[in-house]
Amino acid sequence: MAVEIFGVDKNSLAERAGIKPHDKLISINGHDITDILDFRFYETNTHLHVVYETAEGERREEKFVKPQYGALGLAFGTYLMDRQRSCRNKCVFCFIDQLPPGMRETLYFKDDDDRLSFLFGNYITLTNIDEREIDRIIEMRISPINISVHTMNPTLRCKMMHNRFAGDALRFVRKLAEHNIKLNCQIVLCPGLNDGEELEFTLSEMYALGESLQSVACVPVGVTRYREGLYPLETFNKDTARAAIEILERWGDKFKAERGSRTVFPSDEFYLIAKRELPPYEFYEDFPQIENGVGMLRDLEEEFSWAVEDEPERDIKRRVTIPTGEGVYAFMEHVMDFAREKFPGLEINLVPVHNDFFGGTVNVTGLLTGRDLVNRLSRENLGDAILLAPSMLMADEDIFLDDMTVQQLSEKLGVPAYRMHKDAAGELKDILGTAE
Repeated sequence: MAVEIFGVDKNSLAERAGIKPHDKLISINGHDITDILDFRFYETNTHLHVVYETAEGERREEKFVKPQYGALGLAFGTYLMDRQRSCRNKCVFCFIDQLPPGMRETLYFKDDDDRLSFLFGNYITLTNIDEREIDRIIEMRISPINISVHTMNPTLRCKMMHNRFAGDALRFVRKLAEHNIKLNCQIVLCPGLNDGEELEFTLSEMYALGESLQSVACVPVGVTRYREGLYPLETFNKDTARAAIEILERWGDKFKAERGSRTVFPSDEFYLIAKRELPPYEFYEDFPQIENGVGMLRDLEEEFSWAVEDEPERDIKRRVTIPTGEGVYAFMEHVMDFAREKFPGLEINLVPVHNDFFGGTVNVTGLLTGRDLVNRLSRENLGDAILLAPSMLMADEDIFLDDMTVQQLSEKLGVPAYRMHKDAAGELKDILGTAE
């Protein structure tokens, strides 16, 4: 297989050797190059024997001597140098299957690519790769790998993922662990399916993976109102959430006592549903699963309180409105009190917004849409500005899930609206009106 070269950096090793755009890279040091992992892994060598084919079809070879992490200077048509691998499963809890029709096309793509797991931290199921790909991960020491496990019961995994090969793929989890590839695992917990005794079994099997297991995050299933024709799922209530927390904390205690790290963590949402106080900051150790909502609230509380303490006292006359999901409203009120107490003239109007778009069972901030914000905030004294959590918006554009823009939201409500900074110090400056 040859990969077409789309660009060559000016004054790079490749350009000086005469390699041009539209030539095709074939191999490095005798290894076929099929994607970004092959290229980045073999490019790190100090002595390279590169085989490529010119745009005219002539096969050529070049030898390079360079620093170990020096670059050849080649660019390719896509970041992966290959098509992104999509998911082959039909998981009973899949959130994408619960989206309404008519949203932007990219929201419906189901990613399940082991290369993105290593490069960007995406979670994969291991159901669309083979033994050769697992061997490549081991050979290249691609670590950590993030895996959506859900259950270690092969039969149940096939049922939950609606894939007859899903149970067999668990052998890859064990093989990676046996070869000391670090694993971060995720469990989407569904009442009546993989909780209770099944969760106990899963955690016992994960314990058997040994030191390769770095962390396990357990998150409650999310259910929208668009589930017609899908598997009938229940959501967690106060009692079932408390039962799940008891199992997860007990196993975390076992890991902590016997291996020195808690390893197993319930997501913040479990504590909110159970109406239990979140564990202390120290519980989360080095926050290995914060992107899965594990310890995110305690981390925000800690960082925001420090930011407030570092900010000099002064008279602030300002009113801002911050919409938030219903699930975190009470905790966020507590966090905002740090700023209110230090700056008495500051008014922070924190507004819980009901998620009509997805349904009342979805109550996280990151899934609020522009239309729900307009409906709820139109009844409020919005003050000087509306401040929006970055999780509501696309990573690189100020657009909500329903394709409303921040500018359109501002125009409909008649008040300037802004995306807040991701870090607590920046968020505080947004609230105070001192951000640059």
